[in-house]
Amino acid sequence: MVAEAIVLAGGLGTRLRSVLPDLPKPMAPIAGQPFLSYLLRFLEINLVHRVILAVGYRHSVISEFYGSNFGGLELCYSIEDEPLGTGGALRQAMQQVESPFVFVLNGDTFLRLEYQNFAASLEAEPDAQLAVALRRVEDASRYGAALVDRHRIVGFSAKGAQASGWINGGSYVMARDIFQRASLPPKFSWEQDFLEPRVTTLRPIAYESDAPFIDIGIPQALEQAQTLIPEWVGAAAALGR
Repeated sequence: MVAEAIVLAGGLGTRLRSVLPDLPKPMAPIAGQPFLSYLLRFLEINLVHRVILAVGYRHSVISEFYGSNFGGLELCYSIEDEPLGTGGALRQAMQQVESPFVFVLNGDTFLRLEYQNFAASLEAEPDAQLAVALRRVEDASRYGAALVDRHRIVGFSAKGAQASGWINGGSYVMARDIFQRASLPPKFSWEQDFLEPRVTTLRPIAYESDAPFIDIGIPQALEQAQTLIPEWVGAAAALGR
């Protein structure tokens, strides 16, 4: 069982400035609560006990709101003194991980996975360091699609092509030492500078799911999330997962 998670919660929320002035994106209000609260609650339902919040922009808003606990979760903070990119922020947060494997989630997406089943897909493959949750969508043009061969990701298509496909759902389970042998600058992108260039050697496990998914990074999706996310988390709580 994987009991730790990192949430990448340092985003500026540039595309949401018209509706979310001066707040970190994970603190976007959803039916009266921050989006991050739903994400944390869902992790707790999925038997996660400890969460490291990788924070940057206006990080005190998050740390002062949550403190060191949320429900039964222990919360820790990995604070960027200057922007490190998603990869740099993740590598820094990894220093606080105590277990061999950890879930990693984007702080602006919600994918209603059964997370322990997700973790089991990685634990079943001794040679794998990374599993990526994929979600099928009818239009993958905003994201780019994963190219899958025998349950492993072998590449990613470019953004812009309007076609259905399996997209990166923003949820991962990975080895704590995944960056150990990589030569990288202090600031880098997790996807563009690490995952995509190394995909043929990493051969991440493709965990394909039809679980409900939403990315709140644009105003229209944030509006849809006001009803969808409370329903999803409520349903998961009722089922105990």
